[in-house]
Amino acid sequence: MSLLSENVIPGNHGKVFGTNAKYIRDLEKIKSRILSVHGVKDVIINSEVFPRELTVQTTELVKVKEIEDAVKSTGFHVIPKGLFEL
Repeated sequence: MSLLSENVIPGNHGKVFGTNAKYIRDLEKIKSRILSVHGVKDVIINSEVFPRELTVQTTELVKVKEIEDAVKSTGFHVIPKGLFEL
């Protein structure tokens, strides 16, 4: 457990999350819930890969747990992917 693994760091690089949602309407619902979390400025949906991915960009330090909890209310889950792309 570290600052990088437990939080989304502010900036344009964001943090990538995988989700079990398949359809665009479900992904849009998840995006809306994530955007309601204080400090989140944008959510980018990548529906070209499986499992679907969401990149969350923030303006301040946001706990991954807050994002996970917000999405659970939609009936879906998000899981953070690795720290950095190789």
